[in-house]
Order: sequence, then structure tokens, then C-alpha cells
Amino acid sequence: MNNYTKKVACMAIPLFCLNLTMAAESNLSDLDIRKAVAIEEAASVNQNTRKVTGVVKDENGEPVIGASVVEVGTTNGIMTDMDGKFELSVKANGSLQVSYVGFVTQTIKPGKKKNIQIILQEDNQALDEVVVVAFGKSTKEAFTGSAGIMKSDDLLKAQVSNPAQALAGRVAGVQLSNSSSQPGSSPSITIRGFGSISSDTEPLIVVDGMPFDGDLNLINSNDIESMTVLKDAASNALYGARGANGVIMITTKKGKNGDAKVSVDAKWGANSNGLQNYKTTNAQQFYETYYKMLYNYYITEPGGSMSATDAHALANQHLTNSSSGVGPGYMIYTVPEGQDFIQQGGVMNPGATMGALYDYNGQKFWLQADDWEEIGLQNGFRQEYNVSVSGASERINYYTSIGYLDQDGIQEGSMQKRLTARAKLDYQAKKWLKVGANFNYTKYNYSQTSEGTIGTGTIWSTIKSQAPIYPVYLRDANKNIMIDQWGEKMYDFAQAYDLTRAGGVGGNCIFSNKYRSDETTGNSFIASGYADINLTQDLTFTFNANAYDYDRRYTYATSPFVDYYTSSSDNGYLSKASYRTFTYNTQQLLNYNKQFGKHDVGAMVGHEYYNYKYESLSASGRNFGIDGTRELATLLNLNNNPYSYSNSYNNEGYFFRAMYNYDAKYFGSVSYRRDASSRFAKEHRWGNFWSVGGAWLISKEAFFNAPWVNSLKLKASVGSQGNDNIGDYLYADSYKVVNNDDQAAYQWRQKGSSDITWETNTNWNIGTEFDLFGGRLGGSLDYFYRKTSDMLFSLNTPPSIGYTSYFVNLGDMRNAGIELVLQGTLISNKDFKWDVNFNISHVKNKVLTLPDAIKTTKVDGHNGYVNLDKSFVSKYKYFVAEGLSLYTWYLPKFAGLDPETGESLFYKDILDEAGNVTGQETTKDASQATDYLIGDALPSFYGGLGTSLSYRGFDFSINLNYQLGGKAYDYTYQTLMHTSTTTSTTWHKDILNAWSPENTGSNIPRLQFAEKYSQNPRSDRFITNASYLNIQNINLGYTLPSSLTQKYNVQNIRVYFSGENLFYFSARQGFDPRYTLKGYSNPELYSPIRTISGGISLTF
Repeated sequence: MNNYTKKVACMAIPLFCLNLTMAAESNLSDLDIRKAVAIEEAASVNQNTRKVTGVVKDENGEPVIGASVVEVGTTNGIMTDMDGKFELSVKANGSLQVSYVGFVTQTIKPGKKKNIQIILQEDNQALDEVVVVAFGKSTKEAFTGSAGIMKSDDLLKAQVSNPAQALAGRVAGVQLSNSSSQPGSSPSITIRGFGSISSDTEPLIVVDGMPFDGDLNLINSNDIESMTVLKDAASNALYGARGANGVIMITTKKGKNGDAKVSVDAKWGANSNGLQNYKTTNAQQFYETYYKMLYNYYITEPGGSMSATDAHALANQHLTNSSSGVGPGYMIYTVPEGQDFIQQGGVMNPGATMGALYDYNGQKFWLQADDWEEIGLQNGFRQEYNVSVSGASERINYYTSIGYLDQDGIQEGSMQKRLTARAKLDYQAKKWLKVGANFNYTKYNYSQTSEGTIGTGTIWSTIKSQAPIYPVYLRDANKNIMIDQWGEKMYDFAQAYDLTRAGGVGGNCIFSNKYRSDETTGNSFIASGYADINLTQDLTFTFNANAYDYDRRYTYATSPFVDYYTSSSDNGYLSKASYRTFTYNTQQLLNYNKQFGKHDVGAMVGHEYYNYKYESLSASGRNFGIDGTRELATLLNLNNNPYSYSNSYNNEGYFFRAMYNYDAKYFGSVSYRRDASSRFAKEHRWGNFWSVGGAWLISKEAFFNAPWVNSLKLKASVGSQGNDNIGDYLYADSYKVVNNDDQAAYQWRQKGSSDITWETNTNWNIGTEFDLFGGRLGGSLDYFYRKTSDMLFSLNTPPSIGYTSYFVNLGDMRNAGIELVLQGTLISNKDFKWDVNFNISHVKNKVLTLPDAIKTTKVDGHNGYVNLDKSFVSKYKYFVAEGLSLYTWYLPKFAGLDPETGESLFYKDILDEAGNVTGQETTKDASQATDYLIGDALPSFYGGLGTSLSYRGFDFSINLNYQLGGKAYDYTYQTLMHTSTTTSTTWHKDILNAWSPENTGSNIPRLQFAEKYSQNPRSDRFITNASYLNIQNINLGYTLPSSLTQKYNVQNIRVYFSGENLFYFSARQGFDPRYTLKGYSNPELYSPIRTISGGISLTF
């Protein structure tokens, strides 16, 4: 098998050369015309008839398969064959009507011509007819599966560097989440719910028919013709192991018949912070609230039972004394001599002014509040340019492009640059041979800034939660920012001069970011080629080959300058790494298509081999010998931990598909794939996957009489797929090699499980597609049921046996739901057109069975286990159990406030001696509270809606995406509702309504220093509705009249303005549920970016 694979892979090279050589031929002979299959025999033939042959193509020069060619006024007609060709006997003066769903019907008079070519123009009002499927294309009529399509016109309206980001709200069943919005990051994509507990749930990406394991940031959106999301087994079962979580088919652009087309697009804009801030206290409110927290404590028994006067005086003293150890640490207001900062009643002295002179042992500093968001973030400039040249003739179709993107992020040190070039060529070398090549090169460079888990202290959490009283810079007595001996601004680290941020929070995230760099540069090559060989009129052999190479260089460095102001003594730190991903894929396909009478039969057999290889090499060190360099050779001290790693993955499959339709009304399909994956032991390496689908175009039935229904199709499919995205080498024992006194020693790394095998997905899909009122309203409705069996689990073992866990296939889960898609044209006339679109999806997740070994806990009759998200310091807990959603919150339940004291109460189960629940009580100690099932984090509904209008040259469009339901944990809000301790954290304004003896109706716990029990512990009090509405994109443009532009040999000029990720609405201002589908949040991550830009497009 390996030798064979090497041979077929090498065949791609001469195919490329043959393609380029033949493309240079200048004299092109006419293609032979093969006879088409008749749908109906002509009613009569007489002496006045003659034969007319021809070919029907679309605007891209591709043959239109199954187009109807009918002699006007008769039932004499045929359907075009696989090459778009036909042959028909017609009357000498007869006319032909050529039609196909998705294209404008044409009526032509052949005259004396015997051989004609017909170019059908796309009808934007009709249903999208061509669906890109596994290893080929299908008509929408014949397609029995479920798919969503996003075309280039919609894609280009989105200002995204990663094309997947444009899918947000545009395709039913697709959910996107962004754990980070840094330049160079990619969204997480989920199709029809989570299909696994332990394994990867990302869909397979296929670019021009070949699986793609690279970074989608490497692909220029301007080169994409369409993105098709395949969602059910009938659509993607032929991809076997890699298609279990859905497939996204990306098809790049081709040339169109006619003169060469030159397109130029340029846009310029700005990136800004797209995340709203919480409603937090300003500087005055912060001090007033802090004062109340201290005052409320001092008048209680634990605080000394002071009089109101004494409590007032002590609270002011601690609040304004930077070294008290009780207050916030900084006093930034100047108060009139002899007066209190906070007056009786808790209101700031109206005579207090911002800014204060601070004296430390005779050295004077000016303290004032700085806007950390304004200083730490920026508006980044964005520019993008794209040029393409394309065209097509009888034998050649070509598309070439070059694109450049340069954008700055919203924090200094974050940016992205990308240069792309693509050349795509199809050549009809002989009447029996067609070859093609597609080459893409990307030069890529991006820099990212610091992120982390909760508590890291990045700029992102600082601007959300730090009190608005702290300076960024040190200032002298004249209020000027101090400059050090190297000419650099001096930053305030809150670690000197008796100045500290309360709680011991030192450092300066803006300084840390300025003197670090994190950069990745890379080059990517994607090359593919194919050959179509017509063995007979009905039998075609296709060979496809593809190679992908992506080399990256990573450099992380901190400046030696950091040592002068921090505890570091490294004299600079440098880490270098090199990564390479290389894949190749070969496919051999044999396609048979035959039409006879009203029968249309198609069959395909094929073989595919895929190889993936990943390699990395890294090293680091400190102590720069030459400052400012970025090479390990300039370091005086190299760390003794250089590291290298490599990983490989192979997949091979044999597959078959058969398709049949009768009279273009009844459609059936069946597919089968036998797949092998290197991620399993040899005994379990092969899996069998299949699908069966059928469709009925009921609107073509003679009994169907509804003039307002243009098309109505019923469809159903079922199939099984495998998921091998479980990680590598889990079937084999693995060890770490360690140095034991210069002798090799081995430590357990992982216990292998030789009997693990595929996670299996069984998918059912039932639906309908419709086109109504003359194309004014169209859409689809689908119900799906997706069951995952043999899910992979890690079971714990006693540490005494040498390893801690092993993997087994146990457990089932299902996702079921509906999808509704609607497209409508409200108004359509010569000057004005108004379209609307809407989609909504509902998915319900449920765990069906779990291994007995992990069902360690029983809650409300459900057996399962606690899933603790360790990456967030155990802040989030789910309960995974049979009968529940995979992401069911498991938290203490808030029971309101003690009416006498205003303290938080939490429910606690009362247990008998046998551990049975006999009742319920409340407790003030959250650590003693019982965890309960709080609800499902996953949303109930999600989707998108939009509208587009055009009037005489003006065009406008807006698209929104939304989510309804689901429960999310607002960790930042929990942080902002703190009490009890010294703090540098601001408060949410809700704290101003805290319980007090005068405000006993509040549900906000009391505000008091030195509490015995926390008033804001982890509980369902901070569970928030996860619904949101996001304005994803707005586009406004004007196309100049062609009568004006064509005078200057310009076919089209359009100027436009576009906005991306403009605004969102959520249950609480500042809270962003878009971060993840699982309901949690991390305030330490890069904020979403809002982009506003303008541009111009020209076509020559």
C-alpha cells in the first residue's frame, strides 16, 4: 500500500507540467459532441426537421448537467448529459427553451446553426441549485442531505481575516465561539451540537475537494466562491472518520466565459474594542463605597461597636492613608485642610479635587487616576488590497489573484500581516482528457499579546475590574510623567514609596506588554492537481493529488529593561520554536453516469489516502549578550531544556456511492466507506460507515395542484460515521525517557488501551425544501437526530500501579433538534429590490449512558460525575449524568438574604444517618452548602437574520446573529460584587443598592468589611441568561452608472462602507456570552474587535 501511494502521489508532478504545457497551445480544435440522452421521444418527425447539437454552460464555463432543452410548443425535449451537451431533432424554424433551476430560462432560435453554445445566467431569485458534496457536485433537486451555503457576495461583505468567522448566523445549525479575538486566532466551530465528551468536535475543512488541516487564516476570503456546510450523514459519510462532526466545503473561484476580467478591491479602516464595559463605580463612587464598607464594620460588635462619630473618623483615616493596610492604598484627591474626605452620610466632600501631592521621605509625587483602557488599548489601522485576473474559453479556465492584509490589533504589540497569491487553471487537453492545477502561497506574520486564565492580571481584566483610582505612570510634583535615564516613561508598579494597591496587587500590565514580544512568521504552500480521463461516454476516471506545507517560526522575548523595574534578573529572556505541518492527499475516483429515458443513474467508487506530519523544535535562554537581538546565539545562558516533537497520522479509505433519479421527481442515494485510521491498534483500525437517503419532488406530481408552489421537496436520510479525533497513540503504552545518573530510565507517561476504537455517530435527517410565490419565498425545514456511541472516557486507576488512568469506549449521547431557513423577496421591480433572510436552530443535548466506573455521584435521581474545569482554577462545575445535558451547571443555590443581617444564605440538604436527604435548611457558609443542578448552559435557540436593499445603484445590507436561552456564569460580575476585604477591585453599581437596615428590601448582600463568610461565593446567584443579539455586519455601497464608467474602459465601480461586529445586546451590560457555548467566561482574554472601514471595488 505504501509503495503504491508513493507512486500515485508522484503522478501529480507530471500532471502539473502537462497542464502548463498544454495551456500554451494557441490553436484549439472544437470538442467532439457526444449524443445526449432523451427524456421524451419527439412527438413526430417529418421532412422539415433537422438535428441540432449544442452545449449548455454556466457563467464559469462549467457544463450544466441535467438542463432541460425543449422545442417550444411541443413535448419534444431532452436533458443535457454530464458534459452539458445535447442533441435534438427540431423543426426547421423551431425555437428551443433552455431551463434549469437556479438560472434564467432562455429561448433561442437556432436558425441554420447545427452546433450552438448556450450560456445560462444565474438567477439570484431561484434556489441555489449546485451543491458541493463529497467528491463532486449535485443538483439541489437530487441532493438528499442537509447543507447550508454561503456565497462569495455575502462573504465579501464581511471584513474578516478568517473566512470561518463569516459563518456566524449565516448558516443554520452552525455555532461559532471565540475564546480569543487576537489577530491570528480562529473561532471554534460546532455543527448541530457537541458530538463527544472527550474527543475533538471541530468539523472537517475541505478546500477544493481536498481535506485541509491548516489554519484558515491562510486562505484569502476574496478567493472563495462559496462555503458549503454539510450537516448530515448523507452529505458527509463519504469522508468517514473525519466527517463525523460535519464538513465545511470551501470552493475557490474560477474564471467565467468571455473576455478576461480584472477585479481590484481596496479597503481601509480601523479596529477598536468591541466589548462593552460593565456599569462600574467611578472614582468618587468607589471611595464612597469603600468608606461605607469600613464604616458598616466599625459600628458592629466585631468592628468594635464604635459610635457613629468614631466609626466615621476611623473609616476616613484608613481610606486616605496609603500605608494603613486597610484602605485601597492610594489617595488621589486633594481635600481642603481640616475637612473630612468623606462626609457624614457617606458622600465625598464637594471641595475635593482630583489629584494629590504625595510626600515620601521628602520625595514628592503627583498621584492621579489614569484611564487604563485609553492608555493600554489603541485603535488599530486596517488595510486590505486584492487583485484578480480571470477568464475562460472553450478549453481554458483560469483564475489568478494576489492579496495583502495588514491590520493592527487593539493592543500595542498585536498585529497581523498576510500576503496571498493563487493561480488556478483548468485545461481541456483532449476531448477525453481534462487536467487542472491549483496553487496557493501565503506569507503570514502575526504578533499576539498576553492572555491567561483567571487571576493572570492582563490588561483585559484590569480594565474590567480594577478600581478607577490608580495611576499608570509615576509623575513628579509638577504633574509631569517622569522619564528615566534611558528616556523611557516611568511606570507605577505600586511596589515602592509605601504605595501599594490594596490586596498586594502589584505590577503594571501596560509596562509588561510594552517590553515583551510574541511573534509568529510563516510560509504556506498548497498545491493540488487533477486529471479527468473519459474512458467511455459514461465512464470517467479522476485522479486528484494535493500537498500542504506550513512552516512557522515562533519568537518570544522580554527586554533586559524589565529587570530595572521588576523582580526579574534574567537580563532578557528569549524562546524560539520552529513548527512544520506537512500533509498530502491522493484520490482515485471512477464515476459512471447514464441516462436512459426517464432514468438517471450515477455511481462512483474511489480510494483515498491521507498523510499528516507535524514537527516542532524549541529552545530558550536568558541573559542577552547583545541587546535587541532575537537569536539564541546571542544569549549567554541557554536553558538545558531544548525540546523536539513529531507526530504523524494516516487515514485510508475505500468508498462507493450510487445515485438514482426517476423523471427528476424521485431521488435516491446510498454511500459506503471503509476507513482505516492510524489512531487505533491494527485489530481495530478499520471501520465501516454508510448512509442512505431519498427525496421526492412532490411538486412535479400530476396530482399536485398549487400554483403558488414552484417547488416542494421531501427528503430523509440516515447514516453512520466514525470519529477518530481522539488524540494520538492512546492505544499504546508510552513512557518518558529520563536521565538517571547518566543512565536511561523510563517513567509512565500513559497507559495504552489497545482495544479502543471509533466513536460512532448515527445521524437521522428528515426535512423539506420549498420555493413559493414565484420565487418570493423559499427555505427549508429539517429535523435531525444524532446519536454518538462508544464515546471515549479516561478511567482513573490507583497510583500504586504506576499510572493514573486509561481509556475505554463507553457511553452514549445524543443531539436532536430542528432547523428552519427562510429567504424572501418582499419587493422586486426595475429600480428597487428588498430581500430578507432568517434562520433558527434548536438543539437539545442529552447524555444517554455512562460507564459505571465514573458514575460516582447521584443527584436528583441522575447518576454521573462532577466535571471540574481545571483550566479556570475550579471556578466552573458541571454535573455530567445520564438524562442530563453535557453542560449542566452544578453549583450552590442562593437562598436570598438573612432578613435580620443582610448576609447571603445558601441551601443545604439535611441528611439522615444513611445519607438520605430528609429536608433542606439554609447556611451562611457557602463551603457547607449543597451543590444542586442549576440548569443547562447550552442555548435553546440560535441563528441569524438579515435584510438587503438595492435602489438604482445604492445597496444596503445588515446581518445579525443571536442566541436565546442557556445559562451562563458571569465571573466578572461575581468579582465586581465583592465585599469584606481590602481591595483594589472596583464595584458594579448594583452594590449601591446593597442591603442595609434602611434598605431591607434589597436582594444584594450587605456591604461590610471583615466578614466571617464571603458574600459573593460561587453560586447560582451569578448565573445569567446567555441570550444575545449581535449586529454582525452592516454594508452600504453605491455602484456608479455603467454609462459613465465604460467611457473609461471600466466595467464597474463600487464604493462602500462596512462595519463588522458593531454592537451586541446581552442580559447584562459588559457580559459577553459569545465567548463560549459552554456558559463560562474568562476576563483575561483579548476582547472582540469592532472593524469599520471604507473601500472601492473596480472591475475591468
